[in-house]
Amino acid sequence: MPAKQQPATGGDPSAREGSRAGRTWDGLRERMRHLLRTRAWRLRLYGLLSVQAGVAAALAWFVGFQFLGNPAPVLAPTTAVGIVAASMGSRLRRTIELLIGVVLGLAVGDTLMPFFGIGAWQTGVVVVLAIIVAVLLKGGGSLLTQAGGTAVLIATLEPPVRDLSIPRFVDAAVGGLVGLAVGLLLVPIHPQRTVRRLAEPVIDPAVTALHDLAAALRLRDLDGAQRSLGALRLLGPRLVALDDGLNAAQEVVRLAPLRWHERPSLSYYTDAVRHMERSLYSCRGIARRLTRAVLDDEPLPEELPAAIDLLAVSVQTLRCAIRTQAEPREARQQILAAVELVGKAQGDVASDPTRPHTHRLGYSGMIAAGDFRTSAHDLLMASGLDAREAVALVRRTADPDEWD
Repeated sequence: MPAKQQPATGGDPSAREGSRAGRTWDGLRERMRHLLRTRAWRLRLYGLLSVQAGVAAALAWFVGFQFLGNPAPVLAPTTAVGIVAASMGSRLRRTIELLIGVVLGLAVGDTLMPFFGIGAWQTGVVVVLAIIVAVLLKGGGSLLTQAGGTAVLIATLEPPVRDLSIPRFVDAAVGGLVGLAVGLLLVPIHPQRTVRRLAEPVIDPAVTALHDLAAALRLRDLDGAQRSLGALRLLGPRLVALDDGLNAAQEVVRLAPLRWHERPSLSYYTDAVRHMERSLYSCRGIARRLTRAVLDDEPLPEELPAAIDLLAVSVQTLRCAIRTQAEPREARQQILAAVELVGKAQGDVASDPTRPHTHRLGYSGMIAAGDFRTSAHDLLMASGLDAREAVALVRRTADPDEWD
């Protein structure tokens, strides 16, 4: 290294240590800020569930104690809290699964415990058998959990007495109904607010990852492209949570009288978010193929990163239009302009029908172009177009000569 390029603190170990400590401290502060923002977001999103769970548990215990004559109504509040915890999904389906799980746990526990008594190995055997029965019935996670949990309660908290299955089942059924009533009638979630809070940590990182991917493609930066692909892959669990939130929001406006007036607006909002969600899956395919294109040293025309940047901008524009329920004309124009850029990146139409383009892209680039059109099609549907119109617009923009 030339002398003029040597760092000024090269001969001072204490200065280098101070600089390293400063960078470490800055990184720690950034991680702490990110952690606090994440926790604040989770509190805003799930804080209402704590209120719902507390109300449901109190009501279930009160009903079981006062009206069912149960001096220790354990299953009622337990089941009620389980129903509330299933709010980010289909509550009716989860309620049925939970009640079936209670029945299985009660049946297995009450059948075996009078013969074997209470103990460690007896508890393990009862839980194993209850879950095996639930698996044979093709039960989901809620059914398996509730069957095993109820079997544990029967094996450890109750004396081995016969003929208590029906009273216990009534206790659990009351708890399930109370949890359902609290979640859907007394303290229902705000559908659009919930969906919006679930969509924010999906859309914003996806847009950032697309811009980073475009920058990496311009520089043929393999590490940058891989980081962008990794960021999009990390959105998988958030997309699952978003899908569950959409289901929960639709169920609330269908069943909760306090939210019936939101049915039309939520229908438009959830349809748009679902199509944007599908578009992001295609974006992950785009990033995967273009990362491979960089690795294989395939040609990457300048129109391709420009198209990705424009697609990311269109997602933000479309989100603003959906939130305000405005006509998304600008977003559609941006989407179609991005499709046109991808068409230019592919190359001009060739005279030989067996080779539709004089390819400017390699193998992975051509696959990415197809994924790009799929993503654009889903975004156009998110903007309110039907499937046929969206397909026609994408095809006309991608291959204008075919429509002349």
